[in-house]
Amino acid sequence: MRALLAGLALVVAAGPAAAAETWVSLFDGRTLTGWTPKIMGLPAGEDPLHTFRAEDGRIVVSYDQYGGAFRNRFGHLFYKAPFSAYRLRMEYRFVGTWPADTPDWAKGNSGVMIHSQAPATMAVDQPFPVSLEVQYLGVVPGQARTTGNLCTPGLNVEMAGKLITRHCNDAISPALPFGEWVRMEVEVSKAGHVVHRINGRDVIAYDAPQYDPADKTATPLIAAAGGALPVTGGYIALQSEGSPIEFRRIEVLEIR
Repeated sequence: MRALLAGLALVVAAGPAAAAETWVSLFDGRTLTGWTPKIMGLPAGEDPLHTFRAEDGRIVVSYDQYGGAFRNRFGHLFYKAPFSAYRLRMEYRFVGTWPADTPDWAKGNSGVMIHSQAPATMAVDQPFPVSLEVQYLGVVPGQARTTGNLCTPGLNVEMAGKLITRHCNDAISPALPFGEWVRMEVEVSKAGHVVHRINGRDVIAYDAPQYDPADKTATPLIAAAGGALPVTGGYIALQSEGSPIEFRRIEVLEIR
């Protein structure tokens, strides 16, 4: 009887915790329901060249209808709901070749934006949302690269208690080859501590995401926030930056 009661106590104690560890898929594997594209030069919701597609359990970024020219038409695909404290995980791989005019720095370059402004608040010709970018880089000949980096269009962060105004910061994971699926996870705590992980390894960490008052794209967002600089949440967006890429197993675990 004592053993039975002890076992029941363990079940009861584990129940709520187990329920709290429920990962939710953001992608149904078949359609882009719940996602909104924003391509530079077009209003939110328009993607006439089908940059973003759902194919066989993957979200695919393709330029096969671009007529061979990228022309800096940077794009992002936004999930419908904002998040604050959470863990986000997915797999990505670079595939194929890029358009001939893709800038050198954008070759084998993509990522996922977190804590992003809403797509409807972006200017038509705005290339990147104000956000934190978990930057994905693939191996490109002649370029020494890491992946899982941090870029901060329109934002600043803190590292080791110091304000970081440099807008690209390298992680410690080497870039990985085209065609190889890479596991990425980012964790955002309630206190605003953020960690990027590549294939299960912590590769960069930082704190206190905040608007950059010197950045003109952040100015209207600061005004809308009543002058406050801290950014405690926002949207998730997959990036189209000139290189074909695929995403799959996109899941979120909210931290309650």
